[in-house]
Amino acid sequence: MRFGLFGTGPWAHMVHSEALARHPEVELAGVWGRNPAKAEELAAKHGSRAYADADALLADVDAVAIALPPDVQAPIAIRAARAGRHLILDKPVSLRTEEASELASAVADGDVASVVFFTRRFVPETEKFLAEAVAAGGWTEARIDHLGSIFTPDNPFGASAWRRERGGLWDVGPHALSLVLPVLGPVTEVTGLAGDHDLTALVLRHESGAISRLTLSVDAPAAAARQSAEFAGEAGVWPVPAVEFDAVEMFGRAIGQLLSAAAGGPASAVDVRFGLRVTAVLAAADEAIAQGRTVRLG
Repeated sequence: MRFGLFGTGPWAHMVHSEALARHPEVELAGVWGRNPAKAEELAAKHGSRAYADADALLADVDAVAIALPPDVQAPIAIRAARAGRHLILDKPVSLRTEEASELASAVADGDVASVVFFTRRFVPETEKFLAEAVAAGGWTEARIDHLGSIFTPDNPFGASAWRRERGGLWDVGPHALSLVLPVLGPVTEVTGLAGDHDLTALVLRHESGAISRLTLSVDAPAAAARQSAEFAGEAGVWPVPAVEFDAVEMFGRAIGQLLSAAAGGPASAVDVRFGLRVTAVLAAADEAIAQGRTVRLG
């Protein structure tokens, strides 16, 4: 399958382009970026072609992989879906629920396959845990701590303008939701508080009656950075296994899911419909924090 890569930042260099170039069933046909010089550099690295026009690249491929800020990604993804191109997107799919809904509709109307790269959802041990947790049932609560410290000179993601503006809620919040939603089900109520150092604390009520608590930051003190998750209920307390993984390998798994769905196989569990659910919760959290109230989702 011929892929176009949209984006030339660190994630595009480190993960998207590497996985696309290595996959035996993929041809990296072209690269587009907002910085033409960077597009030329990344395309040359993989023996591909840089495109000056995004729509010209869309016309020449079967699928797109997008590694761009969410406010830039969503309009391109909508155009790609309407052109009949399959999609691998980064999280969050959009910063606005209405736009994420428009994207999901474009994918459905175009009958194209989609995968959103919630990285940990492609780790086999994590998927096995989630499947076992769903089968066990009876969960009353979950706790997710996802706190990083990215604004350091050695971290390439600290220069990201959208991460500085939106913080951990929108950067690592999607990863936390990708764990709790499949086990506890849809969210019906969101309450949140924002503190210093980008600290965001959310309490979510799920349709199942369960409560989840999410603590998020990308600007935590280095000594306070941590990632942990657990579910509690009738089966006891189950910690989500902490597993080291290679992001390029996981993106390769995402490509595999897209190729399978495009060939008529099952849709990915983390397609754009799931991405829409995540954006809706995060947007509700923004509203809850700004207005100091509980926000109810339909």
